[in-house]
Amino acid sequence: MAEDTRVSLADWVCLTQHESGFNTRATNRNTDGSTDYGIFQINSKYWCKDGGVSRANGCGIQCSALLSDNPSTAITCAKRVVRDPNGIRAWVAWQRNCQGRDLSSYTAGCGV
Repeated sequence: MAEDTRVSLADWVCLTQHESGFNTRATNRNTDGSTDYGIFQINSKYWCKDGGVSRANGCGIQCSALLSDNPSTAITCAKRVVRDPNGIRAWVAWQRNCQGRDLSSYTAGCGV
């Protein structure tokens, strides 16, 4: 049976707070030469192409597309990452700051 890949809104909000501080233009250079891009800090090694150490382009996009103030492309790519076997656990910040915690404060007052 396939693993449930649904991720709650609170998980996404917690993830983006701890990955980028909600900054759609955030970048972070990693020690392996790859770069994390955008609000979800999607890694160039596997998920987008930036002319650097990219080995795969799982989302089929240029990494610069993840730096837009319109997060549509970043959301689509993040959903693709979650369909991978690691799921949302692909993000270390989610594991460290969100996994197994009460995240209800992230959506309090939103009516969801």
